Amino acid sequence: MKLEIITTDKAPAAIGPYSQAVKTENMLFCSGQIPLDPVTGEMVSGDITVQTERVMHNIAAVLTAAGSGFDDVIKTTIYLVEMGDFAAVNEVYGRCFQNHKPARSTVAVKSLPRGALVEIEVIAGL
Repeated sequence: MKLEIITTDKAPAAIGPYSQAVKTENMLFCSGQIPLDPVTGEMVSGDITVQTERVMHNIAAVLTAAGSGFDDVIKTTIYLVEMGDFAAVNEVYGRCFQNHKPARSTVAVKSLPRGALVEIEVIAGL
């Protein structure tokens, strides 16, 4: 199986030994995105809504770089530091998946890299 590494400067650069996404013949596996500004590499300031909006913009950039989009997403996983933020995250997330509802898991975690409140990863078709 041939693997293609996907990178874009429209999403934050990886902050560790991983790729923004890896493409196979017909699948795209995107690393989790946290609310980093792709220009500065710094965490965006703001509440869970602001952070989730940044995460979804970052995901959109990676999907676009691979020739995919939100309508091609098969599965998502959302990691939340505070499960009480579920409704606010769901509202922002839902704006990106109006016509298509991928499978999804939501997991509460103790902490996330760089103090993020939310991280989202996706798997998409191509």
